[in-house]
Parts: sequence; C-alpha cells; structure tokens
Amino acid sequence: TVSMLFLVNDSPFAGKEGKYVTSRNLRDRLYTEVKTNVSMRVEDTDSTDTFRVSGRGELHLSILIEQMRRQGFEFAVSRPKVILHRDANGVVTEPIEELTIDVPQEYVGAVMDKLGQRHAEMVDMTALGDTGTRLKFLIPARGLMGYRSELLTDTRGNGVMNHLFHGYEPYKGEIAERKTGSLVAHETGDSCSYGLFYAQDRGRMFIGSGVPVYEGEIVGECARADDIVVNVCKKKHVTNMRASGSDDALRLTPPTFFTLEQCLEFIADDELVEVTPQNIRMRKRVLS
Repeated sequence: TVSMLFLVNDSPFAGKEGKYVTSRNLRDRLYTEVKTNVSMRVEDTDSTDTFRVSGRGELHLSILIEQMRRQGFEFAVSRPKVILHRDANGVVTEPIEELTIDVPQEYVGAVMDKLGQRHAEMVDMTALGDTGTRLKFLIPARGLMGYRSELLTDTRGNGVMNHLFHGYEPYKGEIAERKTGSLVAHETGDSCSYGLFYAQDRGRMFIGSGVPVYEGEIVGECARADDIVVNVCKKKHVTNMRASGSDDALRLTPPTFFTLEQCLEFIADDELVEVTPQNIRMRKRVLS
C-alpha cells in the first residue's frame, strides 16, 4: 500500500559513518530482502542510484531501514507515498485500512476528533470492561501516516492501535499536511550556542551545540509555513569590549530529538531522511 524511494547518500558527510555506501551495495541488500520478505517489492527507477521499495505500511518499511542502518548501510529515503490504483471504470482508488483502537473512556473524544480530520469513518464502538472503549474505523492509509505518535500524545500513552488492510475505495480527498516549514542550515560547520540562541526564536530546534551540520540540513521546525535559512554555526566576534548585561550566559531551549518514524512523518516532499549507522538527519533534496 505504501512506497518510498531509497537513494544513495549524496550529502557532504557521505561515506564518513557507513560501511556500505554504493548503489551496488544498496541494490544487493534490497533484492536480498525481497527473497524472504514476501510483502515487499523493489523496482529499479530511471536513475541508477534510486530504488522504489513498496511495502505494507510505513512501519513495515521503517523496520527494514532500521535493520539496514544497524548492518552498516548509509543511504537516504524519501517521504512514504500511498500507491493509488484505477478501477475498471477509471476511478482513482486508494487503500483503506480497518483501524482498531483501545483507549480509556476519557480519551475517546480526542481520538475521534483527530481521526475525523483524517477522513476516518467509525464502524463500531464497544465497551471494554468498566473504563475502556474499543473503536473501529475505516481510514485511508494516507490518514494513518504520522498518527501513531499523535495517538500516544493524545492518550498519554494509554492508546493501543492496530490496523489491517480492508480494500480499495474511491479517493477520499486531501488530508491536511504539516503546516510548518523547516529551519535549514546556512553553511557547513559545527553548531555553536551563539548561533543556536538566535535561531531558536524562529521555531523549535532539532540539534544541540557542537553538532556537525552541512548546508541544506534541516536543523529545526519553523513556526511559520515557509522555510527559513538560519546560521547555527555563527560565532560571536571576539573583541575586548564588554557590555554589562549582554554578556550573560546564553540560555538554550533543549532540542527535540526525533526517532526514525517521526522523521519520516515530518519531512515534506522536497526533503529526505539521511540514515547512517550513527545518525539520522533530515535534509533538503537540493542542498544549496
């Protein structure tokens, strides 16, 4: 139901952390996976260093990414996309999942509100014991992307969800995307407190001080809808002039660290996730 592109890593830090970095390594590993992973497909694309991998869902693909990362592979992946089909009448159809969620009663409203925005239809609602509720929905596979972390937040970690493929139905219309932009690094270097202090007013940061970054890497989430270029490597000019009050210690807001799944949920169509054995970074497709 979902496909994503696996690309050879072409960032300025390529080859520094991974053991297997070439397109041949990537191709061999993906085609080996298909022999045992029956619900996964790999296709070559027009480009020799890009492969389209299709699977059962974003979790299915992110497990493969995590396994490859631990085996020493270094590569980049694009945002997951749902595979659409046309039926016999030429109508565009999309995969629909049957979603089951078990939650305590007080969180039912929050769950139904969020799923309603994602074009989910409630099919069934039953009580589980005295305090629990089981909700059943039919939801487009697109609507499930990024929902897992929202469910855990909305239910304070008490929600349990699972979903099964239900069938194909006519396209349900647009689902709201992320409304914020990215903060993009201006130059290659090490981030420092002075640069981060002035960048953090623009939105929430994903990196701390002393982290190597490159031009085009995503270092934070912008509070507005546009992308903003920030210079997190900017150091303070050293002079022997001192001003009372302005030379106090700079207070940095603690950065937000994303897991692999959260990175895949966060990126937009013009962005990639760079995966290496030591780091997971987000970046723009076109760095400059």
